[in-house]
Amino acid sequence: MGFRSGVQRAPIIGLGCGGALPSLQRACDFAQSRPGQVALVLTVEICSACYYRDDTLETVVGNAICADGAAATLLIGGVPPDPPFPQIVDFESFVDPEHLDKVGFEHREGKLRIVLGSEVRHLAPGLMESALQPLLARNGLSQSDIRFWVVHPGGRRVIDSVQKHLRLSDSALEFSNSVLRNYGNMSSATVMFVLDEIVRSGRPRSGDWGVMTALGPGMAAEAALIQW
Repeated sequence: MGFRSGVQRAPIIGLGCGGALPSLQRACDFAQSRPGQVALVLTVEICSACYYRDDTLETVVGNAICADGAAATLLIGGVPPDPPFPQIVDFESFVDPEHLDKVGFEHREGKLRIVLGSEVRHLAPGLMESALQPLLARNGLSQSDIRFWVVHPGGRRVIDSVQKHLRLSDSALEFSNSVLRNYGNMSSATVMFVLDEIVRSGRPRSGDWGVMTALGPGMAAEAALIQW
């Protein structure tokens, strides 16, 4: 890759579909403490390595919606981003270990098999709201102030459940739906694809607020507040 010999590395694994946001947070911590320094966040997911065959609906759904993907993001502390890229303002996490067994992986016959409980679509809205509420309140915002919803599309039913619970319009989730339709669920990289779609074709304006959200093992809801 041609990195210099003094590059600082921080591998973050095991956070599944929610992994991009904690990774961004660690990169922000680095960039903010070292103004002018550059941090690179790279999310790479090879979901096909976990392709497993059995007769359960859980496995069928996992194989059907999951895909391989990668995304990269550059962050620089103390330097305003060039349009149309946003700046990262704040983060929030909510972890509920009561549902630890609903999402993840297990080993069977020497292979990885995805665990994707049907309860996830019912749990997702409440978990997401538990991360969103303190994030917005801490920054003096309400849900109506958010123009762009950068939501990880874990699956069709998950998106529908979140949309109904948060009372979001179809247009609010058009970019999430587009990414799911065109690329599938690429685990942690997916939410970055959604943000890229918004940057490219959402026509964000200066001052617009956005929220990035994703769910992962734990179960955990991750959220980030961004502004253009």
